[in-house]
Amino acid sequence: MPTFTIRKMRQPEDFAAAANLLNYVNSEPTTAERLEEEEKQIPPGQLHYDEQGRLMGWDRPQWVAEDESGTVIAYAIAWRAPWTEPGGLIHTLVVHPDHRGEGVGSALHDELRQWAEEAKASRLIDFGVRETDEASIAFAERRGYAKDRHMFESVLELSSFDAGPFEDAIQAAEQSGIRFVTLADEAGEENERKLYELYKVTHPDIPGYDGDYPWFEEWKKWSLDPPGFRPEWIHLAKDGDRYVGVVTLHRNEGTGAMYHDYTCVLPEYRGRRLALALKVLAARTARGQGVPYLRTHNDSMNAPMLRINRDLLGFRAEPGFYRMIRELRA
Repeated sequence: MPTFTIRKMRQPEDFAAAANLLNYVNSEPTTAERLEEEEKQIPPGQLHYDEQGRLMGWDRPQWVAEDESGTVIAYAIAWRAPWTEPGGLIHTLVVHPDHRGEGVGSALHDELRQWAEEAKASRLIDFGVRETDEASIAFAERRGYAKDRHMFESVLELSSFDAGPFEDAIQAAEQSGIRFVTLADEAGEENERKLYELYKVTHPDIPGYDGDYPWFEEWKKWSLDPPGFRPEWIHLAKDGDRYVGVVTLHRNEGTGAMYHDYTCVLPEYRGRRLALALKVLAARTARGQGVPYLRTHNDSMNAPMLRINRDLLGFRAEPGFYRMIRELRA
């Protein structure tokens, strides 16, 4: 009978094992170095409660399960940021494929759930259950989780992408007075703050978006400063001095591919094909960098962006993810 032990994650010793396990479920690979760098940017946990007694603040406990030989065979993290919805606790749990069905996932989930209940969380949120992973979906449903949202994944192979049919979207925008620049052209904190406001104003329009929005310094830490982000890969649409649209690319050094990290247009500028123009500029930039493909995710309810990506630009549909939720208390 297989035996295993669950313990708190040790840092930095367990980062390599955690990265290997996460790469069984992530669309793009991560590394131990990347996990360690992210961890260094997060201060120690500080949970508290609002006037309604709902969980607030931040923390990120992590656990691993190891077999008799000391090999890490499963990993779990429960986390929330200061802007996470009140009461919510987001988590990821992954078991090595060779050790599924041995009770490891159940024991690790029990550990995570117990911590969540002690912290008085009101709901557990799993953002990353692959739609094709029937076993993991069933595992979650047996533990009281229900599907909440569906995230579609799409990939654009740049070797066969032809931007020609869409150049008129760029030309029409420019003829109407819109200018396209990159953040490299707009260096400085003043312009970074303008970009932050564009993100902040448009984020509530994303289907399924909950919670508050990070303050400027925290947003910059995760949106502009990490490895893989460069100012010349952030394309902006300007009307005068106003930023009215953006598309942000993030490069994964492991695959050489790029991810559409964020795309938005202010509500009053929608319907003018600015998002299409920005995405064409982004694809042009990516191909100029020798990138093999672009990857992105869209909520199933985000019909306008799905139409641009799949119907117009030719992104290929890939298996996506379900967000699944388990309510812990009212």
